[in-house]
Amino acid sequence: MATSTSRWWALAALSLSTIAIGLDSTVLSVALPTLAGDLRASTGDLQWFTTSYLLVLAAALLPAGMLGDRLGRKRLLLGALVLFGLASAACSYATTSGQLIAARAVLGLGAAVIMPLSAAVLTVIFEPAERGRALTVWITANTLGIPLGPLVGGWLLDHLWWGSVFLINLPLVVAGLVAVALWVPESHGDRTRRSDPAGVALSAAGLVALTYGTIEAGERGWGDPRSLLTIAAGAVVMAAFVWWQRRSPAPLVDLALFRSRAFTWGSILATVASFGMFGLLFALPLYFQAVGGNDAFGTGLRLLPVIGGLMAGARIAGRLEPRLGAKAVVASGLVLMAAGLFTGTASGPDTGYGFVACWITVTGIGLGFTMPPAMNAALGALSRERSGVGSGLIQAMRQVGSAVGVAVLGTVLNAAYRDGIDASGLPGAARDSVSAGMAVASRLGDPGAAAVVRSAFTDGMGTALLVAGVVAAAGAVLAAIFLPGRPDRAPDVPLAPVAPQPAAESTV
Repeated sequence: MATSTSRWWALAALSLSTIAIGLDSTVLSVALPTLAGDLRASTGDLQWFTTSYLLVLAAALLPAGMLGDRLGRKRLLLGALVLFGLASAACSYATTSGQLIAARAVLGLGAAVIMPLSAAVLTVIFEPAERGRALTVWITANTLGIPLGPLVGGWLLDHLWWGSVFLINLPLVVAGLVAVALWVPESHGDRTRRSDPAGVALSAAGLVALTYGTIEAGERGWGDPRSLLTIAAGAVVMAAFVWWQRRSPAPLVDLALFRSRAFTWGSILATVASFGMFGLLFALPLYFQAVGGNDAFGTGLRLLPVIGGLMAGARIAGRLEPRLGAKAVVASGLVLMAAGLFTGTASGPDTGYGFVACWITVTGIGLGFTMPPAMNAALGALSRERSGVGSGLIQAMRQVGSAVGVAVLGTVLNAAYRDGIDASGLPGAARDSVSAGMAVASRLGDPGAAAVVRSAFTDGMGTALLVAGVVAAAGAVLAAIFLPGRPDRAPDVPLAPVAPQPAAESTV
């Protein structure tokens, strides 16, 4: 166990690493228009700049956790940070769309190792009494990078060339490397455990298919046959993965983890929170930029109340959880999230920022109440020997939940927006997006057309927020029914190979 001082320095190192990942998840969005011109990137290329990162991230999460358990978490973290830094530099100096897509894929590989292993290390160096505080810091650092991406990226694009938005990762990576080398202790799982190549292949294929299918459904609509077929194929492959894990002599994921209500429902409820959070962060930048007329820097500033609320909520939740238990705190957090999202449905094209800041702050507080206690419940049920692959499983579920959140809520928003545009009689080009609609209104020189576009978008955003609120409210009910009041105590020895059991108990 690390000393009292060194483990908090280790937490700082891990937090720096996750800030870099959070930055990278949003900073690209402000650079896309510039990339389209400088790299002569097509619309398909622009989509793959994001998709290549997400697909490799989804595919590598579970194998990364397993390798950390076997080879050493500190060793792999250091290697992943080096890889993340080199890939960031490659992104900065790419001269073709193909080079940037390839570099983004390598960046996703680095992130796939950093995310689960940094969470796994926390379960090793922090005792249960301090783990909730540590997770609060780690999750806040991860989330902090999301609004900082447009802020920092917008400023850099105004003053430097587009490659600088990727170079901002390098100082964080260097600081993370030094700190991990100095203060993160080496830890392993069960090094005698054999590998599971079939499980790795099935999990990677299934997660990639599910993530790609949901991304495509968000772009093409949920009636698109190819998207639905891809999602169905991913579900079949994941079912095959579960079947194989029940029979493999050395499974990649020990399905006995799901016998723990704390692990199962902590993971599910963290995924529900991710669904709402990323759906919110998908809609708000468009609202601030296209409807409010703010630039990327101003948009990032207006997103900060989400982070402020999250930090305040997590701090309060950390004090309440020991007294009230995870069930009450997580359920209350999801109720707050639902209340904030439902309030946001009243936002219109002429709504003042003060009202918006209030409801996104409440939503952020709810997120702070929900995410750290839910993840603490799940991670607390892991043995130290299996914390790497268990954390990888939690992160994989959150990753799919985030992709589904963006795809589902994006589709709901787009459908309502297009209905409003169709009813107005504006040219068909205005249906593509709110940005395209504002461009059409500008060409027409008609303030009334711009008002129609803004109104159509806020109607669509209201519908999406309503759906997200319903999901959060359903999560509150599930938390109240199924989440244990106190976290399960993790065993100190590796979990035994799982015997065949009913599918309902082992469904991922």
